[in-house]
Amino acid sequence: MSHGEDEGALVLAAQEMLAGGQSGEEVFAELATRTGKWGVCVLAVCLALGVPETDAEARLQEFEPLFADFAVGEEEDLAFALRFGHVFIVERVLGEHEKHIRDLLGIAAGARGGYPGGLLAWFRTGELTKIFLYFAKTQFRDERGSPPAFWAAMTAAGELLAQNGPDHEEVTAGLALCRAQTAAIGAK
Repeated sequence: MSHGEDEGALVLAAQEMLAGGQSGEEVFAELATRTGKWGVCVLAVCLALGVPETDAEARLQEFEPLFADFAVGEEEDLAFALRFGHVFIVERVLGEHEKHIRDLLGIAAGARGGYPGGLLAWFRTGELTKIFLYFAKTQFRDERGSPPAFWAAMTAAGELLAQNGPDHEEVTAGLALCRAQTAAIGAK
């Protein structure tokens, strides 16, 4: 690839690299190092991932000011920053059943007192089972949050997840834990 590559060629190159198993961040770093066109490479990777063009442009516009904090040769560092900005995330369109589960998990997150920022990506990509299993391990040790509301939302989400899904055994175990926590709170 030459330094003067056009955007279409970069999108095709990004698609090939993604199909080869590289992450969006790795693809960005490699293309950005080759071309020096960081903004064009952000767009190329987003488009290759399937992010709609208007969303890709909005992501670039939001993060382009960050480029000033990096110098040529620091493309991998910039890729790392873009990763934590969720620039290369493809949001999953959820069906009604999944939206209901996501909403219950959102209620649980609020009742828990929040969640680590890293879980935002799981919410955006529809990793509902992962979120449920992560939250099922929650232990309330302080006065933060509302355990009754949390466990009620988690139990409802677990019941919906248990209806169908690839991780049935793990979800069933998590649901049993949620039900036990709900019962323990009700017994107090």
